[in-house]
Amino acid sequence: MDFDLKDIRQLSMSELESFLVGMGEKKFRATQLCEWIWKKGAESFEEMSNIPKPLRDKLSEIFRFANVACVYSVASVDGTCKFLFETADCCRFEGVLIPSADRVTACISTQVGCQMGCAFCATGQLGFKRNLTSGEIFHQVFSLNRLSSEIFGFPLSNIVIMGMGEPLMNYENTLAAINMICSSNSMGMSPQRITMSTCGIAPQIKRLADDAIRFNLSISLHSAIDSKRNEIMPINRKYNLALLSDAIQYFHAKTGSRITYEYLMLGGVNDSIDDARALTEFTKVSPCKINIIEYNPHPGDTFRRTNSDSLEKFIRHIESCNIVVTIRKSKGLDIAAACGQLANMKK
Repeated sequence: MDFDLKDIRQLSMSELESFLVGMGEKKFRATQLCEWIWKKGAESFEEMSNIPKPLRDKLSEIFRFANVACVYSVASVDGTCKFLFETADCCRFEGVLIPSADRVTACISTQVGCQMGCAFCATGQLGFKRNLTSGEIFHQVFSLNRLSSEIFGFPLSNIVIMGMGEPLMNYENTLAAINMICSSNSMGMSPQRITMSTCGIAPQIKRLADDAIRFNLSISLHSAIDSKRNEIMPINRKYNLALLSDAIQYFHAKTGSRITYEYLMLGGVNDSIDDARALTEFTKVSPCKINIIEYNPHPGDTFRRTNSDSLEKFIRHIESCNIVVTIRKSKGLDIAAACGQLANMKK
């Protein structure tokens, strides 16, 4: 594969149309090409049977398909399926399908590795290799959608951008992929069925508001005490809780959207009543809900799960403040597919 060629999926529909018309092609060829790329998920120009061969040959000299291929998969006892994808330049990342009674949620990645270095996360131990392109992110989702239909009998109902990487550190590519996933000319998924999680890149949260995004936003908070958050989430040293709070207020004022907070319970670290009070005080800045997450162990970690008594007291305090709180049960734990476990490991 010639890596100097531009990935055809990096072009928007309007860019593709302009390019083809500029080549002297009829406008309807752009419509045909877009249908192959975005609706049928073509992985090569050879598949495009209604495109004349001379045009296909010409396009293959200018563009490439930066496909992602599933090179390994494993299923959990609870039905969760984890997939190891490989890019054309041999970078590897993971995606997960999480089934429930009547739907399937895809947990997708936006980067190869992660540079955030959160102490409790296995992905952070991999280091950071590169961003995924918008085309690679789209192809990952398209592939997971096909796999969902094959394995579970129906397509994706929801997407959570909570896999490997920090999506707001790959802002343009992630939003371009989401826009294509939601386009009526492509997969046509409602943005309300998509949730992006961030560890708290305050300026980019404001940028999301300015860009009038329509998908849901989730904040991986894990502590509302600066000194503790500094230790477990290094990003807090750059964008502390005051800056994060300001960004959240700005986001809510411009979008009217309710924020979801993800709170990973770490035994003896962030699970005291004082921690619960700090959390409920912090979340007063806008309407919200809180997802309590069980800690999922991984090789080399030093943390432990919160005991049931501490967990019960913690939740009771949140409920006493009239805040919606749920416990998010881990799925795919036995195949290292649960939150914080994605580390390109075959198990």
